Amino acid sequence: MPSRTRGKLHLSKLYSFSCFRPDVLQSDSQHSLQGPGFSRVVYCNQPRLHRKKPFKYPTNSISTTKYNIITFLPKAIFEQFRRVANLYFLMAAILSLTPVSPFQPISMIAPLAFVVGLSMAKEALEDWRRFMQDMEVNSRKINMHKGDGVFSYKAWQKIRVGDVVKVEKDQFFPADLLLLSSSYDDGICYVETMNLDGETNLKVKRSLEVTLPLDDDAAFKDFTGTIRCEDPNPTLYTFVGNFEYERQVYALDPNQILLRDSKLRNTTYVYGVVIFTGHDTKVMQNSTKSPSKRSTIERKLDSIIYVLFTLLVLISLISSIGFAVKIKYGMPDWWYMRPEASTSMYNPEKPETAGILHLITALILYGYLIPISLYVSIEVVKVLQASFINKDLLMFDEESGNPAQARTSNLNEDLGQVDTILSDKTGTLTCNQMDFLKCSIAGTAYGVGSSEVEIAAAKQLASDFNGQNSGASTPMHNRPQLSMEIRRSNLGDSEIELESIATPKSEKQQNHMIKGFSFVDSRLMDGNWLKEPDANVILLFFRILAVCHTAIPEPNETGSFNYEAESPDEASFLVAAREFGFEFCKRTQSSVFVQERYSSSGDFVQREFKILNLLEFSSKRKRMSVIVQDEDGQILLMCKGADSIILDRLSKTGRLYEAETRRHLTEYGEAGLRTLAVAYKKLEDLEYHAWNSEFQKAKTTLGSDREAVLERVSDMIEKDLILVGATAVEDKLQKGVPQCIDKLAQAGLKIWVLTGDKMETAINIGFACSLLRQGMKQIQITTMDTDILARDANKVVKENILMQITNGSQMVKLEKDPHAAFALIIDGRTLEYALEDDMKHLFLSLAVGCASVICCRVSPKQKALVTRLVKEGTGKTTLAIGDGANDVGMIQEADIGVGISGVEGMQAVMASDFSISQFRFLERLLVVHGHWCYKRVAQMVCYFFYKNIAFGLTLFYFEAYAGFSGQSVYDDWYMTLFNVILTSLPVISLGVFEQDVSSEICLQFPALYQQGPKNLFFDWYRILGWMANGLYSSLMIFFLNIHIFYDQAFRLGGQTADMAVVGTTMFTCIIWAVNLQIALTMSHFTWIQHLFVWGSISTWYVFLLLYGLASPLVSGNAFWILLEALVPAPTFWTATLLIAVTCNIPYISHIAYQRSINPMDHHVILEIKYFKKDVEDHRMWTRERSRARQKTKIGFTARVDAKIRQLRGRMHKKHSALGTQNVSSPSHY
Repeated sequence: MPSRTRGKLHLSKLYSFSCFRPDVLQSDSQHSLQGPGFSRVVYCNQPRLHRKKPFKYPTNSISTTKYNIITFLPKAIFEQFRRVANLYFLMAAILSLTPVSPFQPISMIAPLAFVVGLSMAKEALEDWRRFMQDMEVNSRKINMHKGDGVFSYKAWQKIRVGDVVKVEKDQFFPADLLLLSSSYDDGICYVETMNLDGETNLKVKRSLEVTLPLDDDAAFKDFTGTIRCEDPNPTLYTFVGNFEYERQVYALDPNQILLRDSKLRNTTYVYGVVIFTGHDTKVMQNSTKSPSKRSTIERKLDSIIYVLFTLLVLISLISSIGFAVKIKYGMPDWWYMRPEASTSMYNPEKPETAGILHLITALILYGYLIPISLYVSIEVVKVLQASFINKDLLMFDEESGNPAQARTSNLNEDLGQVDTILSDKTGTLTCNQMDFLKCSIAGTAYGVGSSEVEIAAAKQLASDFNGQNSGASTPMHNRPQLSMEIRRSNLGDSEIELESIATPKSEKQQNHMIKGFSFVDSRLMDGNWLKEPDANVILLFFRILAVCHTAIPEPNETGSFNYEAESPDEASFLVAAREFGFEFCKRTQSSVFVQERYSSSGDFVQREFKILNLLEFSSKRKRMSVIVQDEDGQILLMCKGADSIILDRLSKTGRLYEAETRRHLTEYGEAGLRTLAVAYKKLEDLEYHAWNSEFQKAKTTLGSDREAVLERVSDMIEKDLILVGATAVEDKLQKGVPQCIDKLAQAGLKIWVLTGDKMETAINIGFACSLLRQGMKQIQITTMDTDILARDANKVVKENILMQITNGSQMVKLEKDPHAAFALIIDGRTLEYALEDDMKHLFLSLAVGCASVICCRVSPKQKALVTRLVKEGTGKTTLAIGDGANDVGMIQEADIGVGISGVEGMQAVMASDFSISQFRFLERLLVVHGHWCYKRVAQMVCYFFYKNIAFGLTLFYFEAYAGFSGQSVYDDWYMTLFNVILTSLPVISLGVFEQDVSSEICLQFPALYQQGPKNLFFDWYRILGWMANGLYSSLMIFFLNIHIFYDQAFRLGGQTADMAVVGTTMFTCIIWAVNLQIALTMSHFTWIQHLFVWGSISTWYVFLLLYGLASPLVSGNAFWILLEALVPAPTFWTATLLIAVTCNIPYISHIAYQRSINPMDHHVILEIKYFKKDVEDHRMWTRERSRARQKTKIGFTARVDAKIRQLRGRMHKKHSALGTQNVSSPSHY
């Protein structure tokens, strides 16, 4: 058994706010847990007791599948018959079993069984993958106490409530546990909760002191205890319970609870007792059932089917009424029908019965208006589209080896109709890495490197400046130099400087090798800071960076240290301090040790700073302080925090560098950097000891106001500070994230960030990825603190939040500046109220009016609820993207769920509809594949209805000519092959290969994406237009053929055409017309499209030839029809050509008018490309590209535009001032 870690920190004594351990409860009544919501009883180390009534707690096995063996058939069949067309064909298949059916039953049942069976098989395969993932999780091994102090490994699914388990380093917790002890002396452990709240920084958990002796396997031989706590609930950040042990009762809080799917880090092992298992655990309480998702087009398809079904019923009624009339008045005169011996179908005495029976015949006969092959074709097309997404090399991540994956093909076209993206932060947008880039010390700015915002603004300014003066674009390699010239000639020293773009290669390479440090300025490196005029202030600045933190140093193989810090900012400060020569190397119970080196060749001097007090950072305080005593005995308070907080706490004598530091902070903020102010204060012994006495009293306070008391006492010492300087770090996002967000914003997409991080972290990330920018008006909605009684507090808080939302909405509504942008920032506690029924629509209205929305400190369930609110409240397509188990709820709730296959598990991927390995691939997934898939499926469905209406209505027209007899003008084999072979492949090629523009054009012209959210290709105007085109084609095909063949000689012998000739010619015209129509519809041709379109026409003639050569018993009236009747007749060829062209005249006229008078965006681009204007006229091409951006107030481009507007304003003021000086100066001749 591994020995416990000795000599480590007792963090319970270091952390002043959250690590205080409560004493034994004074009385049972004071903290008793009774009533609804607090009925959980756990008997520790006695799991068998919980298998009996009244407990019967669930097992630890989980399931995320949609089906099981029992429910698959009923649920899957229900899913299939939610489709209206399938319901119709089910009815038709049943009716085909009756004598009145015009077709054999097999011809109706077989296609339906094939379509439904294929879709059910696809559903089963997708759910089987989820089942296998669940099995993998349930089969993980954990070390569990089996009795008599003996532990053995068992599967997670075998765990029961009350079991004692031993979790080892880097293992996930298998259930919600009460921490009993750890490998550290004082029972602390480090936990990573990335899968729960998205945060990568480690959390410190600590056990009760009374359970610390349970430090090895043998100690659990006789261990018993009772836990009484809250019932299962989804709240991650709260826990209320009591632990009864050795006849004493101890209070439990979240600091002792280890949640399932979080991971043990930097701790050898922990012991814990299981409180919640399986679906009772908090992470599973936050999950939602796997939903059944249908695409927008598929849902609209139901409405179109209703329209067609109405048309079908209407013409069937007309046909049945016509038939009843004919039977009543005509049947008595038709002696050859033997009216005296007729059946009920032809009984002139009961025409109503005959009409009703004929109605059934007509409903089946005209069923070609509703294409059953449409669903099969769509399934085939979507599977092929998904394979193209899977094989796209430009979405393949070389580092991880993961390709993009369409985990379901049902939603391909919805990728092109997304209106709002709801994104997780950690692991999705960021890699949580900060780079120390610049700093301000004693009023002097250090660091000459440029942020991405500065570089982009400089390049754009250079381009604009060059265009205004020379009329030509500047080569990229000249832009940095030109931007420097602009800076020198137009901006004075007091203005913002766009720092040198071209950093020397050697320095760049050197800095990129140091993770977290991109600082470039020789004045502070290698001990050169000693030559600066304020060297003593610089020394203090470096020491504050090295001492004012809560990090733990971990030696690495290089002889240096890695730092386990609460935030990536702290880690970057420590790396910066190390590179400046002040290396934090050791922390003990009471001290911090720093190795200081004052020159590159000098030796390290180790200095000890005694930690007297630590005042932690919180979202309300927005600062942290440490009170230390140096080796000279001087007591110092070192403080760092938000500049708005620190600058307000300066003493009158501590504001020496305030003006310059404020200016630098503004510049850093405009450059997209995260800033903190740094200050200090010298404390006299008497002053410190008097304050410390008050602080210790506050620490030992029991009750709900303990935090408030601590904060009030801390506030007493953190004032009259002396400003030292400020830091500026650049948040390292995942590769390509700013560019991706910028492109998505230009495509007109709205982006919300939902994160479990603190508000400050979320805001800083917002700045880093350009969802927020300097000058954007932030509307922060938070929950007020109240001392009112609990029953009144809820009402007061709710009214306050409602007032904040109302004020924010009014502010947005009254804003008149066209460039003004608003950002809504709200935390999870406030969201609990904002998502209530009486407030959620007001909240949504405010959010929709803002350029960006950031929800922080949200639980997984709140993420799902916000997603549902946006989806249902706006009625538009939503996409959720995340990488952890905490994102599963929103991924499943959104119309489209995208999982990122990161390093932390595959829960998000398994719950998603699409998976990618990097956020940046979302740009191509939506802007390219989404745009293509939407237009392909939309055009394919519209064309399907067109061709079936053109074909199906000719059957109705012939019925009217044939006395509504139920006789078809076409041979049965013609009708069978129409959808299966003769028109199926061209429409599939349209759905798979069609490209209105290339992928490069999609990315260069992101505004093209808006054709999807605006639904330009599948609105009712376009659908009804295609239906009208089908109606026109059916009229032309039938009546022109009837007119041509009605009473004219067809053969050389003078014979007129019979029904077989007219029907075959009419069918030939249909084949030509619909295939020419799809050829005109296609914008992108490959050999495959040519083969399918012209091959389908050729196949018709080959079939007609072979069918005619068959025995008359097989071919019937079509015997030798092609060679003997049709080929020799010029009328056949003339009629085919004339009618095929006539049918397509309206479409040709429409596209000619549209492209000439009212072209769509892609028409303009195609014309430019066709005439090669993109090569010959760069100015026009650039102008069109700039127009092809949706006006947006978020993204990198919007940020750069704002920066440019600001710089132009300053340049204008500068020139105006110079002009005024020139006018006022006397002239000398």
